[in-house]
Amino acid sequence: MSSPAVLAARAALASIDLSNYDPEQSKLMDERCILVDEDDNAIGAMDKKTCHLMDNINKGLLHRAFSAFVFRPSDGKLLLQQRATEKITFPDMWTNTCCSHPLDDFEAEKVEKKQLGVRVAASRKLDHELGIPQSQTPVDEFQYLTRIHYLAPSDGVWGEHEVDYILFLTADVDVTPNLNEIRDYKYVSKEELQAMFDEPGNSFTPWFKLIARDFLFGWWDELYARKGPDGKVVAKSLAGLVDGSKVVKMV
Repeated sequence: MSSPAVLAARAALASIDLSNYDPEQSKLMDERCILVDEDDNAIGAMDKKTCHLMDNINKGLLHRAFSAFVFRPSDGKLLLQQRATEKITFPDMWTNTCCSHPLDDFEAEKVEKKQLGVRVAASRKLDHELGIPQSQTPVDEFQYLTRIHYLAPSDGVWGEHEVDYILFLTADVDVTPNLNEIRDYKYVSKEELQAMFDEPGNSFTPWFKLIARDFLFGWWDELYARKGPDGKVVAKSLAGLVDGSKVVKMV
């Protein structure tokens, strides 16, 4: 693994014109992601643009991210989103409720103890992307399960290379989608999601496909198996289900 200084120097060589992309999405590329090594140790920070260029990813540049899964308590259905056409990476693809990054720009999102930083970031981005009030996504109610290390090209220029924290939340939420972020959204059961995967016309983000393939359906079964006395599913019931102390390598 190259040193942070070498990685930063290599990354700084990258330059690409964003003028042909959506202005709002281009501006978001200035946000600073948290750089990590393969064991998820923070080693620096770099703007999203640099982090998501395949030229840099192929040199080993790796950053921290999260994937949030919001389930409706009454029936256990999962809230999916379809990414907007305006998105620079993986546009128009279906994915889990929200996937984004804790930022070096916010001190609270750099806190690693009990995954606090990624929980804070998840609440912030659920508001930004889906318009879900942060009062409906309390940081303490997210259940952390594990972290995965994966790499996925998008279109040859852009891609993802992340240590991705998987968070479950059960909550009744009000959705007011940001149309610059989200093209569509829906709640699905396990069977409905499997049918979507089987439909040739649908496309899905690579991290969502990996998580679904290896983890999601089994954990979903556990959610139902651990319903509360009121018959509702509770994300916090999954505490201790998985050893989340190590990064799961999927590269």
